[in-house]
Amino acid sequence: MSSKPHHASNGRFVNPWPGGQIKGFADLLRWVLVERLRNPPPPDPDPASLPRTRPNLGKAQGDGQLAATWLGHSTVLLEIAGKTILTDPVWSDRASPFTSLGPKRWVPPQLPLASLPKLDLILLSHNHYDHCDRPTIEWLAAHQPEAPWVCPLKLSPLLKQFGVRQVQELDWWDEATVGGIKVTATPAQHFSSRNFWDRTKTLWCGYTIEFGNRRTYFAGDTAYHPEFGLLGERLGPFDLILMPIGAYEPRWFMMAVHCNPEDALAAVKDVTASHPGLPMPGVVPIHWGTYKLTDEPMDEPPRRFTELWRKAGFAPDRLWLLAQGESRLMGGSGEGGT
Repeated sequence: MSSKPHHASNGRFVNPWPGGQIKGFADLLRWVLVERLRNPPPPDPDPASLPRTRPNLGKAQGDGQLAATWLGHSTVLLEIAGKTILTDPVWSDRASPFTSLGPKRWVPPQLPLASLPKLDLILLSHNHYDHCDRPTIEWLAAHQPEAPWVCPLKLSPLLKQFGVRQVQELDWWDEATVGGIKVTATPAQHFSSRNFWDRTKTLWCGYTIEFGNRRTYFAGDTAYHPEFGLLGERLGPFDLILMPIGAYEPRWFMMAVHCNPEDALAAVKDVTASHPGLPMPGVVPIHWGTYKLTDEPMDEPPRRFTELWRKAGFAPDRLWLLAQGESRLMGGSGEGGT
C-alpha cells in the first residue's frame, strides 16, 4: 500500500480527508430524477446578461508584471514577465463527449484559439470534460506542438492520444521547472472520470506557478479541504489566486467536489493565513458563468462571493471579478489595474 494517503491500494486515487467521499450514480439519479422534480431549480438569467469583453494581451512583459485573462470557466491565460501560461483550456460549445448533448456553453470564447499567443506552458488539473476538452487539446497539439504540458498522475497517455508531444506528470507536492517556470502540483478535493468505468483512475490537482518574483496559485477544481493552510505556508505567499466559486448546488451532492462562495472565501483565508503581514493577493473567481452544471442560477456565484468579500473587509481592488475575456495587469510594484 502506498504511503501517500491519496493513493489507493488498487492503483486509483482518493480524497484522503473526512467528508471527501464522492457521491455515486444512485445519488445522481436521486438529484436529477427526484429532487429536481420536487424542488425545481430557480430560474437563470438571460445568457446575454453575463459580462464579456475583448481580451487585452501582451502587457505583462517587464520584470514583476503579471496579467490574467479569464477566458471562461477554469481557462485563464496568465502572462508573467513575458512568459505565457494557459490553464485548463476549453473552447468547445459543450462540456461533453458529444457535440449535441451535455452542458452547453453560455458565453462564447472571447478569444479565438488562433489568436492565442505562443504558449510557454499549459496546465491541466484533471480529466473532466469541462477541463480536459479533446477538440481544444487536439487543436493546440497541432498548432502549438512545442508547447509543454503538465498534468496529474496517469493522465499523460490520454493527452498523448490527443496529439500532445511534451507532457510531464506530477503527484501532489511534486515540482517541475519548465522553461524557467517552476510548477508545483497541489492537493485538491475532487475526482476524475470520463466514463462510467474509469472513475478515480487518474489524479486531480491544482498548481502553483513561480516565475521571476511572482507566485500564482491555480486551485484547479476543488471542494474545501484541510490542506489549503499548509499549501499557503509551504508554497506562498501568492500574488494572485485563481479560485473556483461555482457549480455547488445541491449542497448535499456537490459539497465533496466543489467550493461554494463561502468555501472559496474560507480557502482564500487559509491560503493567506500564514502571511498575515502581507497585502491580500489578487483573487480571480473562476469556474462559473460558462457551463450550466448544477442548480444555482448562473449569475449567483459572483454575487455571493462579492458580498462575502465585502463583509470580510478585504480591499475591493484585490477582488479581480473579471468579465469573460477581461484582462487585468498587476504592475511591478504590485498594484492592480486593467
